[in-house]
Amino acid sequence: MSDSPSRKYTPQTDVQFVKGVGPRTAKLLAKLKIGTLGDLLYYLPRRYEDRSNFQPIGEVKPGEWVSLKGRVISLDSRDRGGRFMIIKAAIADGSGAIGLVWFNQRWIKRKLTGFDGEIIVYGQVKEGQWGLQIESPEWETVDPDDDPEEFARITPVYPLTEGVGQMTIRRVAKRGLEYLSAFSEPLPDSFLRKHRLRPLGWSLRQIHSPDSDEAREQARRRLVFEEFFYLQVALLMRQRELGLQRGIAFDIPPASGGGRVSPAEELRAVLPWEFTDAQDRVMEEIFSDMRRPHPMSRLLQGDVGSGKTIVAAAAMLAAVRCGYQAALMAPTEILAEQHYTNFRRLFQPLGVEVDLLVGKQTKKQKERALQRTADGKAQIAVGTHALIQEGVQFAKLGLVVVDEQHRFGVMQRAALRQKGYGNPDVLVMTATPIPRSLTLTVYGDLDLSVIDEMPPGRRPVKTHWKLPSERQSVYDGVRSLLKDGAQAYIVCPLVSESEKMMAQAAKELYDRTREDVFPEFRVGLLHGQLKSKAKEEAMDAFRAGELDALVTTTVIEVGVDVANATVMVIEDANRFGLAQLHQLRGRVGRGRKQSYCVLIGGASTPEAERRLRVMAETTDGFKIAEEDLRIRGPGELYGTKQSGAFELRVADLIQDGRLLEEARQAAIALLKKDPELSQPAHQLIREAAEQNRTRLARTDVS
Repeated sequence: MSDSPSRKYTPQTDVQFVKGVGPRTAKLLAKLKIGTLGDLLYYLPRRYEDRSNFQPIGEVKPGEWVSLKGRVISLDSRDRGGRFMIIKAAIADGSGAIGLVWFNQRWIKRKLTGFDGEIIVYGQVKEGQWGLQIESPEWETVDPDDDPEEFARITPVYPLTEGVGQMTIRRVAKRGLEYLSAFSEPLPDSFLRKHRLRPLGWSLRQIHSPDSDEAREQARRRLVFEEFFYLQVALLMRQRELGLQRGIAFDIPPASGGGRVSPAEELRAVLPWEFTDAQDRVMEEIFSDMRRPHPMSRLLQGDVGSGKTIVAAAAMLAAVRCGYQAALMAPTEILAEQHYTNFRRLFQPLGVEVDLLVGKQTKKQKERALQRTADGKAQIAVGTHALIQEGVQFAKLGLVVVDEQHRFGVMQRAALRQKGYGNPDVLVMTATPIPRSLTLTVYGDLDLSVIDEMPPGRRPVKTHWKLPSERQSVYDGVRSLLKDGAQAYIVCPLVSESEKMMAQAAKELYDRTREDVFPEFRVGLLHGQLKSKAKEEAMDAFRAGELDALVTTTVIEVGVDVANATVMVIEDANRFGLAQLHQLRGRVGRGRKQSYCVLIGGASTPEAERRLRVMAETTDGFKIAEEDLRIRGPGELYGTKQSGAFELRVADLIQDGRLLEEARQAAIALLKKDPELSQPAHQLIREAAEQNRTRLARTDVS
C-alpha cells in the first residue's frame, strides 16, 4: 500500500475506517475496547504458536502445554437434562490421536458436526479415562486455502471475547499494519541507541507478525519500555510541579532539645513502649518534609504491626501543635471508628480534641461534628469519604492522612486536599506491603518512607494450614492455650461482601463456639453490624482480659492491637485473599509471647492451595505481596479491573520489573536535562506523557 492514503490517518482514526473493517466489524471490536487504529495495533497477542513445527500428537506427555494440528476423527456429545452438555472429539495426525473435551459449549458441536478437516488446538495434556486428552482447549479450523508459507510461521494468538474469533482479529490486525506510517517515532535516535530500543513501526509490525522469536522479544521490549517511560515521565512531572507549589512550612521543633518539646517526645511520654529506629527515621523524614514551604506528598509503607499508625499520629500532632487541623480518611466506617477510638485514647492526655465523621451518624451527631470541624474545635477529624462531601468545612486544615491508600482514587485524595488551608501536606499510608514494581507505577509521584523494622521482642507468628477434617484437633490445641491464659480470635468465613450476611454468619459461629466448642470459656462477638458502643464494649472487654475468645468478622483486619491475643483461627481460610489473610494474622504476635495462626480450609482451587501454602511458609509481607501479585495480577489486587482505572496495555509488572527501573531512570535523566520537555526533539514525548497524566487524573490509579 502506498503512503499517500496513510497520511490522513492517525492513531486516533476510528477503526471502522481501516480498510476491510467497516461498521459491523468495528462493533465487534468495541467489545475488546478497540475503537481506534492505535487501539488496534496496541492490542497485543497474549501468546504465539510456531506453526512451522507442530509437535507430533504421539509424542505429547501429561502436564505439557501443547499446540497440535490434526484431523477430526470423532465427535460425540452427552446432554444431561438439557442443562449441561459434555462434548468429546478426537483428532489424529498420523503419529497418534488425542481426545478433546468441552463443557457446556453447544456451539462447538454445531461447528464440528460434519467437519472432517484439520484443526489446531492448544491446551494442557491430561490423563483421561480413555487415554490422553485436553480439556476446554482453544481451537480453530485450518483454512485449506491458506498460503502454506504464510501458514507455516509464528502465528499470534489474541485474547478474545464472545462473538470475536481469532481469524477476525488476525485479519484486522494485518490490515492495521498497512497504516504504520500514521505512527510517528516519538523517541529520538540517540535515545533509541542508548537504551537499545528498536523503532516503533518495526516493533508494531514484529509484535503482530514476527519474523522470529528474537524479533518478537525485541519488539515487545521496545513497547514495554515505552509504556513505562511515558508513565514515569507523567508521574515525575506531576511530582515536580507539586514540589514547586507553595505550601505550609510547619515550625516543628527538632527531636533533641531547643527548649520546645517535639511531637515524638510528647508521644513517648504517654506510650508504654519505645519507638523503633525505623519509626524514628521515618518520623524525621516526614517532619523534614513538613518543615519545607512546599506541600508534602509522601507514602508511608510497612508491614503489619510495624507501627505506621503511631507515626501518622506523630505527624498529626505536629500539625496541631503548629496551629493547624489534621484529617485522617479511612476506606470503611469500621476502620474510621477504630482509628477514632485509638486516637481519642492516645490524644486525650495531651489535650487534643478528636472528632469522628462517618455516613451512618445521627443527624445530631453529624451536625455537631461538622460544626466542630468548621470552627476548629475538632483539631483532628477522622472519617470516611464523608470528609470530602459537600458541606464539610475545615477552619485550618494543614495535614491530610489517607489510610489504606489503595482503596482510594487520585480524585478522592485531591478532593480532601482542596478542603485544606492553602495547600496542605498529604501523607498516604498502606498496611499492605507493595512490591516495588507496583510502588513505582501506582505511587510513582510520591516520596516513599518504609518502616522496615518490627518492634523489639516480637516473634514471628507460627502459621499452620489444617484441613476441615482436622478442626477438632485444632480447637483442642486452642483450648490448651486458653487454659494457660492466652486469648484467641476466631475469624468467621468470608461468606459475602454484605456486612449483614457476614454478621449473621458470625452470630451462628459465635453460638456454636460458646455452646459446643468452648462452653467453659468466656466468648465474645464482634461484627460490623453492631452499634458503635457495642463494638467498643466488645473490644474493651477483650483488651481487659474479660473475654477468652472473640468470634469476629474481618472488622479486626486493621487497627486492633491486643498484646495478650496470641491465637487466631481463621475458618474457611481458602475463601480469603493473601493480603487479607496476612492482615488478619497481623492481629496476633503483637506481644512478646509466641503466637499462632491456624488456617482451616480445603484447597478448593490450585490458587487457594498456593495462598494457604505461602501463608504457612512465610510471615514476610513483601514476599506475600509479590506472590499475591503473581496469583491475582495487579488489576485484581488493586481493584483497577473493577474501577476502570489506569491499566497497563503492554507491560507486565511481574516479569518487567527491571525494565520499569530502567525506564524510570531514563525519565529522571531526561527531565533533569529538559524539565519542561520544551525541546523540539521531545515534543512527542511530552504529548504522550500528557495523555498519561490525563488518564491518571480521571481514574483511580490505585
